[in-house]
Amino acid sequence: MNRLHILALVSVCLLAALSAQAADWPHFGGQFGLFFSAEKGFNKDWAAKEPAVLWRVPLTDDGYSGVSAANGKAYIVDHQGGQDIVRCLNLVDGKELWRQVYDDKNGANFGFARATPTVDNGKVYTVSYLGQLTCWDAKTGDKVWGKSLVRDLGGRVPGWGFACSPLIDGDRLVVNPGGDNAAVAVLNKNTGEVIWKGGGSDNHGYSSPVKATILGKVQYVMFGATQLTGVDVTDGSVLWRYDWPTNCGVNAALPIIGKNFIFITSGYGKGCAMVEITAEGPKTTWQNKAMESHFTTPIAAGGFIYGKADYNGPGNFVCLDASNGKLVWSKDGFNKGGFLLADGVFLIVSGGNSEVAMVEMNPKEYKELGRIHPATGESWTAPILVDGKLLVRSKNGLACVDLK
Repeated sequence: MNRLHILALVSVCLLAALSAQAADWPHFGGQFGLFFSAEKGFNKDWAAKEPAVLWRVPLTDDGYSGVSAANGKAYIVDHQGGQDIVRCLNLVDGKELWRQVYDDKNGANFGFARATPTVDNGKVYTVSYLGQLTCWDAKTGDKVWGKSLVRDLGGRVPGWGFACSPLIDGDRLVVNPGGDNAAVAVLNKNTGEVIWKGGGSDNHGYSSPVKATILGKVQYVMFGATQLTGVDVTDGSVLWRYDWPTNCGVNAALPIIGKNFIFITSGYGKGCAMVEITAEGPKTTWQNKAMESHFTTPIAAGGFIYGKADYNGPGNFVCLDASNGKLVWSKDGFNKGGFLLADGVFLIVSGGNSEVAMVEMNPKEYKELGRIHPATGESWTAPILVDGKLLVRSKNGLACVDLK
């Protein structure tokens, strides 16, 4: 396979991100789901000017739910007693502006809610561990509508609970309940009315829906418990399937899509693969275990793929050549922490203690530029960057760091 064809994946992903303006982080993965921020000019000389912590807010769910931010507000799902707590915080000072609660009485299982809220056009959409999908007014917190991924959409609760973050596609909201012909479900984002269900019957694999155009066909790409699937956006019919089972049905990292190539990675001894979608069906371009991400989504940039080999061991941050999957370099010590890319540097959270390392985007070598320690405790959640503010979530709190 021509190296340039494979590198189309990374060039398309990076160019799409670079075209963005520095803005909000309204859903899982940021504007394009690429874990990329278009912000530039923030402080990178941490030795001369250590970034200050603007505020810290305690959390009581002892888990890993992600945070989103839009219009000067941050949104996160907390938990206490038998209830989830949807919290809206002021980005400037961390002051709570509103909270709403609903019953979610499952026992703790690596915390409770794990999905990241989605913010769109004055609404906030959340998904609970047990599959409560709720639309809230972003300004007031009033409930607009609610559905159950199980009762209303035929989904099955997976072993570690639902983790999908809703995808907004125009007036549609897309989720992956998992179940009999319910690998994907599309609802009216304003009313919650079900438009269609489909995509086959693969169970929920803890990933989130991704929209893409592959071979000229607009589709939703779903990473389920046993396979990667392309689903027609018009009616939910299956366009193609690529088998990718893991021991525990966990395919949590988002697939990275460019042109007709898709990069996927999973833990549980599975590894990673570059898949080409052809008119005859999916074909494996290469496959290995150089990257084995338990759930952290990798980033493709400049002909290389950066991500985690963190299912076992110390949690290596690795760089792979996108054309052949060969390991270029590896750095240990990051546990299961997430990361993002902004202005030529990676901001990587160490999953064991919530330290943040600033690392140059350099395919030749691992080059660390600085470290800060804004939060305490374990952190398996990717950070976000909004208006010069880095938000780092640990099991016991949310910290906001000034990078200006």
